[in-house]
This record gives sequence, C-alpha cells and structure tokens, in this order.
Amino acid sequence: MTEPQVGMAQAQADGRPGTGLGGALADIGRCQLLALAALAVAGAGSLVIGALLLLPVGVGFLLLPPAAAALRHMSDRYRDWAARWTGTVISPPPPLPPGHTAGRHRQARALLGDDGFWHDLRWAWAEPWTGALLAAVPLALVEYGLFGAAVQPFVWRLLGDGNWYAFIPVDSTATMLAALLLGLGFIGAGLRLAPATLRLHARWSGRLLAAPHTTELVRRIEHLAGSRTDILDVQAAELRRIERDLHDGAQARLVALGMTVDRAAHLLDSDLPAARALLHEVRATSQRALQDLRELVHGVLPPVLADRGLGDAVRSLALDSHLDVHVEAALPGRLPAPVESAGYFAVAELLANAAKHSGAPEVRIRISHTDGVLRATVADDGRGGADPDGSGLRGVRRRLDPFDGTLVLHSPRGGPTTATLEIPCASSLPKTSSSSGTG
Repeated sequence: MTEPQVGMAQAQADGRPGTGLGGALADIGRCQLLALAALAVAGAGSLVIGALLLLPVGVGFLLLPPAAAALRHMSDRYRDWAARWTGTVISPPPPLPPGHTAGRHRQARALLGDDGFWHDLRWAWAEPWTGALLAAVPLALVEYGLFGAAVQPFVWRLLGDGNWYAFIPVDSTATMLAALLLGLGFIGAGLRLAPATLRLHARWSGRLLAAPHTTELVRRIEHLAGSRTDILDVQAAELRRIERDLHDGAQARLVALGMTVDRAAHLLDSDLPAARALLHEVRATSQRALQDLRELVHGVLPPVLADRGLGDAVRSLALDSHLDVHVEAALPGRLPAPVESAGYFAVAELLANAAKHSGAPEVRIRISHTDGVLRATVADDGRGGADPDGSGLRGVRRRLDPFDGTLVLHSPRGGPTTATLEIPCASSLPKTSSSSGTG
C-alpha cells in the first residue's frame, strides 16, 4: 500500500456496514444517499461537458476550472464513503492543476492534460447509469415490500378489481395476507442485499475512480526513493552506533586489559600477590568486554533470531521484558531473513514503547502468516493515547517501508492500544509450526 492508502486505512472503520437490524437499516439509508447523490454527480458531469463544448467560443475556459473542482469534490466524497462504509480504499488522484495568475485559460489547458480530470469525467458519465441503479435495487425491494406489508392491508378493498401486488391479485383477505407476507419477504431481501450492494458499488467505484496507472507509478517511484533514503540513513546511523559502542565499550576494555597485563608482567618477579590480583582483574575485564561484544552482536542480529526464527526470538524478548508478555506465534517455518529481522526489531520497538509509556502490566503479541502476509499484533491495556507520529513509531515505519509493510495504530485515550504491522512475504517452508509462550 502507498502512503495515502495507509492513511485512509488507519482512518476508516467507524462507518462500515453493521450487523443486525440497525446496521441493515443504516445500509438502506446509504443506498438511498447514493441514489440521490447520483443526481448531483450527473449535474456536475453535465457542467463539465457543457464547459468543454463551450471551449471553442472561449466561455468554456472560464467555466471549466470551477466545474472540474465541483466534480472532484463529488468524487472525493464517494472515495470517502467507500472507505468509511465498506473499508474499500480508493487511491485518490493528484490534486487538480491550481489556478494561475495569468487566469483560468492556463488552468483550463492544464486540466485538459490531467489524467485525473478525465477519470472523474468518465466516472460522472457512468455513475448515474450503473452505480445509482445498483444502489437502487435493495432500496426498491424495501420500498415495494413496505407497500405490500404496510399499505395493501388497508387499501385493497378501496382499489377493487385489478389490484395486483407483484404476481398476486389482491381481491380477498387470503390474497391480502399473501401480499403482506410477500412484502415482508421483499423487505427482508432488500435488507440482506444492502451490505453486499454497498461493497459491490465500492468495488465498481474503485475501478472508475482509482488514480491513473501513471500516477500510481509516480507514487511508487517516490515511495521507493524515500524508502531508499531512509534505509541509507538507518544504515549510516547503525554504523555510527556500532562504532561508538565498540570505541566506548569493548575497545576501551581491551585497551585497559592490555595495560593491566603489562603491569602484572612487571610485578611477577617483585610482588607475586599483586600480580595475581591484577590477573584476576584482567579476567573480569575480559569477561565484561566479551559481554559488550555479545550485546553489540545482539543489537545487529540476535543469535536466537538467526538460529531459531522469529517466533522464538520474540519469546526471548518477552522473557527479557519486565512486563507480563504473552506470545502466540503460528508461522509456516522460516521466513526470509530480512523480513524476520524487520519484524523482530519492529516488535521489539513496539514492546519497548509499551513498557515505557503505556503503564500496562500486560502485553499480548500475536504473530501469524496468512495469504502471503506476515502479521504481528502488539496489544496492551494501558492508558492509550499513543502518538502515531512519535519517533519510535516513525522508526518502525522506516523499517517496514522497504518491504511495502504497513503499521496501523489504534490507541484511544484511556486504552487499550493495538499496533498491527503487516509485511508481504512468502515462507520458505511448507511445514506449519504453532506455539505460544509467556514472559
């Protein structure tokens, strides 16, 4: 997913089709809104077409920019509805060409060369004939069902002969009851059909409203260029950290160890107990230097990650944490080493953030691999209110960007906090291993 898609994916969810009678009625209302909004779409499209037809006489140059802006406003509204109602993310096109100090003539010429403008116009032509009719199907079923269930029982005697409801001639109490039952069936069918209709309408709108292919390629190139810059920055910072840790840690201890060995060598003939004490100090210093080197290697590539894989490496993190960490891992064997490394350090950063800021006593980590996607969820029951633009989460996103990975954060004030990261990848082994652990 590109960055605009990630942002929309994080913002969506509140208005998706619900369950139960209330959700079905809300979906019927949304279908009604789509059917009525198609009239506004047709109007905006007609304004644009009128402006295009008037270009030869010059008036169209003045009318085209505001007409195109109105049409873009409508298409953006449909993209927002698709995301909020069904979770379907429709990538937006670039903004329309801005106005120029030279006037609207230049802006109109820029619009004529803009792929997004023509995509909007194509959608405005098709939506009233396709999307609106599709949205009207469950609406018509419910309204016709209401006529059979709520109107026919009271007016069938007044209508007399020739009163039909669907295929039922309503001329007696028995046929009136049959019409009532059929009307209830129509209502139920419309309510059941509404959520599927909204999803189908969103997919159809996505085909027409999605950003042009050239725009997606440009965004992809910009995203990869930004990821490459971030990778180079992260590598440079990592090299500086390794150099600093070596200089201040193991290297300093090894220098001190050499100096202590020299002192002990000079004291061997004159003061054997002092030389023995210095040799004990050399041994302690060498152990601390070895520990420093182990910690340095662990920060670059933890041995447990290289030897045992992502699941056991995350369980090792859980054991080292002062929080009560529950880990569930269901992975189909080993994943590519770069993916495991990115997933490990991303989970480590999320766990560190929970330990520092959440105030939660317990954290749950769930790792799985389905449909070619590595998915890890870190959830805590702390105070919430995590900043999605904080330095720690920005670092996590930088790690995921080279793999087209995403991070979705849900952290309302008062908690709980749930962070879900996804990395597209393929496993290297068909064998599935499932295990869980507690730290």
